[in-house]
Amino acid sequence: MAMQRDWDSFLMPYYQAVDELKIKFRGMRKQFQQANEHTPIEFVTGRVKPIDSIIEKQSRRYISDQLLEQDMQDIAGLRIMCQFVEDIYQVVDLLHKRTDMKIVEERDYVTNVKPSGYRSYHVVIEYPVQLVHGEKKLLAEVQIRTMAMNFWATIEHSLNYKYQGEFPDDLKARLKRAAEASFMLDEEMSEIREEIQEAQQLFSYGKGQNVPMPKADKKDD
Repeated sequence: MAMQRDWDSFLMPYYQAVDELKIKFRGMRKQFQQANEHTPIEFVTGRVKPIDSIIEKQSRRYISDQLLEQDMQDIAGLRIMCQFVEDIYQVVDLLHKRTDMKIVEERDYVTNVKPSGYRSYHVVIEYPVQLVHGEKKLLAEVQIRTMAMNFWATIEHSLNYKYQGEFPDDLKARLKRAAEASFMLDEEMSEIREEIQEAQQLFSYGKGQNVPMPKADKKDD
């Protein structure tokens, strides 16, 4: 039986962590843009796990109330979307170099794809939140994936609600094929990555700088 918990107080530091991490990850993106370099971060989202999802997972995983903060690593969840598979590993490298967070666990489902076809890179970080009564270190899960991987994972997640993980064999096979097709798209994009990046830089330079088109000199009549 789960104890009565003051969820507002319990979750408040997690909301603060998600807000702060979103700002930091978006700041990393901005720095690449200002240096006119390719940014490995396309966009960032974050959320705190809903209370009913926490309770359901706690029950399913037999997590005691006392160990909830240590054993449930994704109460605070961030998602970093990338354009290319190579960007994922660059982002992981950037996270390793930061001194304001500590990586405590990482799982590479990009190289070690799950049987379902799921691909993503999961990093669990320990992040210190500054509260009125001192510092609180909490865990947050950062998922780093391409937009193609995210599209597939979002669809699979929705279907999971309908089938509770018990997919019919035909649907399971189709999802697996879709995952492979999505990864083939990523691989193709990687092959022409340099072309794409060059084009994007030209495009964003023209758009961002608002450069006027050169005009032919007019001589006074």
